[in-house]
Amino acid sequence: MNKTIFLSGIVFGILAVVLGAFGAHGLEKLVDADALETWKTGVTYQMYHALLLLVLANVNAVPEGQKKWIFYCVIIGIFFFSFSIYGLATNTITSFDFKIIGFVTPVGGLFLILGWTLLGYKYFKYSK
Repeated sequence: MNKTIFLSGIVFGILAVVLGAFGAHGLEKLVDADALETWKTGVTYQMYHALLLLVLANVNAVPEGQKKWIFYCVIIGIFFFSFSIYGLATNTITSFDFKIIGFVTPVGGLFLILGWTLLGYKYFKYSK
């Protein structure tokens, strides 16, 4: 499980760098400044949580069986939060109206909060 968590952190980190570069160099002429800031928020939160996955994979105080729930919460949170933000930021240049799925953004935020909460709880429960 630790390898899966670590690899996921690497993939989400790489993707955050690529999406950040795309936002800075590809979107700046296509969307307004507010949409660009929204895009940056998605990238920032994705990178924070990619780093969290790298840390989680290396925390020995939390048993591997307990890490999977934290992992699932973070993965779901990244997809719901960051990826819905990417859609909302590019709403004016796509044919799909991402505003109709905008409700998943706060749900993703709740999953990210739950992931952090579980990490803290499990760490203090299992660390000696």
